[in-house]
Amino acid sequence: MQNYGGLSQPDSYEIVILPVPFELTSTYIKGSQKGPAALIEASCNMELYDIETQSEVYQKGIFTEKPIKAYSSEALLEALYKRTKELLKREKFVVTLGGEHTISYSSIRAHAEHHGSLTILQLDAHADLQPAYQNNPWSHASVMARVKEIPQVAKIVSVGIRSLASEELPFLDRENTFFAHELHGSWMDRVAEKLTGPVYLTFDLDAFDSSLMPSTGTPEPGGLDWNQATTLLKRLAKQIVGFDIMELCPQPGNPAPDYVAAKLLYKLLSYKFGQI
Repeated sequence: MQNYGGLSQPDSYEIVILPVPFELTSTYIKGSQKGPAALIEASCNMELYDIETQSEVYQKGIFTEKPIKAYSSEALLEALYKRTKELLKREKFVVTLGGEHTISYSSIRAHAEHHGSLTILQLDAHADLQPAYQNNPWSHASVMARVKEIPQVAKIVSVGIRSLASEELPFLDRENTFFAHELHGSWMDRVAEKLTGPVYLTFDLDAFDSSLMPSTGTPEPGGLDWNQATTLLKRLAKQIVGFDIMELCPQPGNPAPDYVAAKLLYKLLSYKFGQI
């Protein structure tokens, strides 16, 4: 696997890219285990000067870790949790790349324990609140149900949701859920008001409208466009203490969505570390 941005590995660095090419529970379009490599490959074609923030965030030092791999959800999640904990102890800013959304559990758990209390910002088409989808509590459709069980997670603020099973309704925090059809007017103000203290962002790429991001395991129409997502994230970036980008499912012959994902990552880092 190449390094993010085509960068050489720096001797000193603040930012770590942690690829996790894991997929076990996908139920529709498969291939998200190829997502981290596709995102990183696309990033090698990206300009490293960000016009909006007038910055080159790569100068902070971006180190690309070796991929974390395992053959079971439990083994993968434990390995990722331990590695993330180690990096946080070294005061690194960790960006995790998936793979299926189940992966986010360990990243969130490590960050929550490190900070003591954490608000989760979930950008997603799906609530992912199934107690155990197809009898599997570690399904990608159950990840936020597991995240709710982490003691240090203060709350989950979910944005862009537009696909929900009736079985999930009893577990839905309606006060902190922003359905896609409700994103009008001053919705960004209302989201910002919900985000207190340190924030961890989990970005399932199907939060984007499927016209912009067809390369996911479960694409949904009616989602966020690029400017909506980046405007929101620019506003909130300084609160974000870590993030993940999940569910890129690359399509042969259509690399544009891979580049969108790579650019999203760099935009987030530019907002976090640049002057905005």
